[in-house]
Amino acid sequence: MTGVRVRFLGSGDAFGSGGRLQTCILVAFDAGFCLLDCGASSLIALKRAGVIPNDLETILITHLHGDHFGGLPFFILDGQFSGRSNPLLIAGPPGLETRVIEAMEVFFPGSWGARRKFEIQFQELPENVRTSVGPLQVTPIGVLHACGAPPYALRVEIDDRVLAYSGDTEWTDRLASAASGADLFICESYYYDKRVPFHLDYSTLMRHRSELDCRRIVLTHMSSDMLSHLPELEIPAAHDGFEVTI
Repeated sequence: MTGVRVRFLGSGDAFGSGGRLQTCILVAFDAGFCLLDCGASSLIALKRAGVIPNDLETILITHLHGDHFGGLPFFILDGQFSGRSNPLLIAGPPGLETRVIEAMEVFFPGSWGARRKFEIQFQELPENVRTSVGPLQVTPIGVLHACGAPPYALRVEIDDRVLAYSGDTEWTDRLASAASGADLFICESYYYDKRVPFHLDYSTLMRHRSELDCRRIVLTHMSSDMLSHLPELEIPAAHDGFEVTI
């Protein structure tokens, strides 16, 4: 194995703070590609980076907020109009399939029932169960983020590498479980030292840093407040286009 390449095509929050695109993290490995979350601007992020959307066969979703799954209707329709033929696997929390269909029908009425030349398979993942998702082994870990469906951190095994991703959440000891032994832990850090429900701030993260037994941490999903503190950070922070190889 030559390594796993992680590219933050979109590293922003829901509101475009700092002019950043919404969450869209491309993971490239020997057997192909997968996407971690697919925020509403993800199709733009992929095409801006020169990534052909039809080459992506697996998308993992942490939770059902628009800045994390809202790009799926556009991604699916783009595949339809660009002649996609290879199947698409979308995996995430319970309620995923229903929410995607509802979003498509709100944005483009009648679009879900349109004929497509490719198969879409939804795989709704049970919490705390290590599950095969295409070529990946994925363990969803429940976190704390109100979104109308179970929110997950994801622990993704790719051959001999482990990639962990917090999704959106306030601090919970479950993050230590998700990050344990990971080669890379991608962690949201919405504020610098302001504590709010359902999101993690940098100061709280640093208080718990010793509990995170992982080789590397990269911060993402930062508000304008957090971005104003970038020079003070002890942990690397992603930006659109930031790359890590593990």
